[in-house]
Amino acid sequence: MKKHYLNKVFEPQSVAIVGASERETSVGAQVLRNMREGGFSGVIYPVNPKHATIQGLTAYPSISAIDHPIDLVVIAIPAQHIPGVLRECGEHGVGAAVVLSAGFAEIGKRGQALQNEIVDIARTNNVPLVGPNCLGVIRPRVGLNATFAKSSVKSGKVALVAQSGAFCTALLDWADSNGYGFSAVASLGATADIGFGDVLDYLAVDPETTSILLYVEGVSDARSFMSGLRVAARLKPVIVVKSGRNESGTRAAVSHTGALVGSDDVFDAAVQRAGAVRVQTVNQLFAAAQTLASNTRVEGPGLAIVTNGGGPGVMAADRASDLQVPLAELAPETIDKLSKVLPAHWSHSDPVDILGDADSSRYRAATEIVLADKKVDGLLVLLTPQAMTDPTACADGVIEAARDCNPGGKPVLACWMGENLVNQGRARFAAAGIPHFTSPEGGVDAFGYLACYRRNQKALLQAPTPLSKHREPDVAGARLIIEHALGERRYTLSNTEAKAVLRAFHIPISPSINVTSAGDALIAAESVGLPVAMKINSPDITHKSDVGGVRLNIREPHSVRTAFREMTESVRSAYPNAQVSGVTIEPMLERPHAREIMIGIAHDPVFGPVISFGAGGTAVEIFADSQVALPPLNEYLSRELIRGTRAARYLKRFRNLPEADIAKLTDALQRISEIACELPEVQELDINPLLVDENGVVAVDARIVVAPPQTSTAHYGHMAIHPYPPELETTWQLPDGTDVAVRPIRPEDAEI
Repeated sequence: MKKHYLNKVFEPQSVAIVGASERETSVGAQVLRNMREGGFSGVIYPVNPKHATIQGLTAYPSISAIDHPIDLVVIAIPAQHIPGVLRECGEHGVGAAVVLSAGFAEIGKRGQALQNEIVDIARTNNVPLVGPNCLGVIRPRVGLNATFAKSSVKSGKVALVAQSGAFCTALLDWADSNGYGFSAVASLGATADIGFGDVLDYLAVDPETTSILLYVEGVSDARSFMSGLRVAARLKPVIVVKSGRNESGTRAAVSHTGALVGSDDVFDAAVQRAGAVRVQTVNQLFAAAQTLASNTRVEGPGLAIVTNGGGPGVMAADRASDLQVPLAELAPETIDKLSKVLPAHWSHSDPVDILGDADSSRYRAATEIVLADKKVDGLLVLLTPQAMTDPTACADGVIEAARDCNPGGKPVLACWMGENLVNQGRARFAAAGIPHFTSPEGGVDAFGYLACYRRNQKALLQAPTPLSKHREPDVAGARLIIEHALGERRYTLSNTEAKAVLRAFHIPISPSINVTSAGDALIAAESVGLPVAMKINSPDITHKSDVGGVRLNIREPHSVRTAFREMTESVRSAYPNAQVSGVTIEPMLERPHAREIMIGIAHDPVFGPVISFGAGGTAVEIFADSQVALPPLNEYLSRELIRGTRAARYLKRFRNLPEADIAKLTDALQRISEIACELPEVQELDINPLLVDENGVVAVDARIVVAPPQTSTAHYGHMAIHPYPPELETTWQLPDGTDVAVRPIRPEDAEI
């Protein structure tokens, strides 16, 4: 079997260190020291023309002077000398290179040019290049510590991949102090050649790795990142923490790595779609890894809590509410069974408060009964060390129930609060493989990771086609409209053009007539039927109502003329240089049960087109209720996008409002997804409002901004996720006449 192209980065048999030195404080000296002290099982070649020996090893003046094969070269010399060294590596047939040195894209244009040069040399000579400006790589199993970190690294089952060398050194020190080990550590620095996607692809099939931690500052190649992340997350848990979550953090991240940073909401959507789990802090990073690596899985989101103290139970319930983790509603038979074994004053609900004098038998009985409830998907058991409590015996009771009375394998999590009095109990949980935490919130967070992992894994398995299975859109017609506008150097479509594009994709939209005089306005109003809505038609004005550019519910003919004159005068006064194409006349829609929704497309500089959904209307920015998703979408992904907003509750039956037609709404989202897939020219699309009621949906207003495609000319090259290719599906006929369907594999076809 052919080895992975990064095998010589992580499993080298020989390593050359360019810049190795006797000078104690130099990077090269520290790398050589780490390699020797780490017990590297292969051969080490120090390279420095100024020394015959370094740290007791024979030194070589150059790579070409080494008369042996070299798997990995670690480079720690000034940036300007590195192109020559990489050319030597290519001539020598070196397997891979790691560039620790700084002085590249992070310092500006001159550094970027040098970075481009070394990448060209590496790729021309088929030398995979990690870095530059990185800490290096570690593989404890083979004694490889090709870094300048001063912390020792224990062997473990978790892999760490990060851009920031500083983050790696801090995390390695923290992990060493807390007893964590690693299967591999890779600091990628500028990701100029080898990026996250490449390393994730390697770790996905690495038998030494059971879970992967990612620290991301920025993503420069969305397609590679998503491809590697999806492959890895399909096979083992991947936990992601990202810096640059706010504006100031993003500015720092850009200057530090030289990579573009997409919006945080979009990055979140990408992680979800890839089947990974995102956390916000380092503590959460390891807690999630511990929980997910236990191979515990949940079938649903319902959490039950058993506690011997009311306060901790309330804290856990509050945290569950914050995370939108629903507490399980205990079945009546569960309540009855608990009442038979618990004191009369127990809580009779979830959280299950078994009172402060609970002993091990009470903990075991409560654990057993609650786990048997079909509505319970996971259990968090809390303990505070009270006067009548034996924390170690109680831990044993929980462990026995989880082992003997849990045929469904539901996750059991523990939180023994305190320190000295509960340490033995925690040790029992660790030995039994039950994840344990020091706070109620930590335990709830852990269950949240499990629920999130389940939800995101389901999203990972979706393989939508670029076009929904409904009526085929008129893509060619829509593209002609856009090309006509671009040919006139117009980048915002007129109201009429925008509605025509939506109509080409079968999105229901209110009819409108554009007029340029008060007299024509009256004729149009009579044609569509009073009452009418009147809106200024200008590509330069985004928020029409802010400048008096919208009049609603006009019922009298004379009011139409007056409104036309007042609107045009108001707009000319506010925006004298705006291009005004006229005023659109639309029938006033009578839909008393309609909710106002906003759906649209935005263009992220890293991940390409994204689809947004949320509450609509004039106060959309104030409510800030929106979610984003990467296209393509299918019905399941569309429903999940809706579910993630507060507006989802607004669409259900409420008082005198019947439930909205969610099927028609998901269809509209899939149509928007079709536009995002098929029309890379669309940079922005806003439908606000989209009216949704029990009879379906209708778009009232639309705005589309276009531009010539800037990315790959390949079909769907503008997207982070390539749609499933239905055009490759065919039917073959066997010699016996049997028809056989042949198509690309889908995730649900087989367990990988």
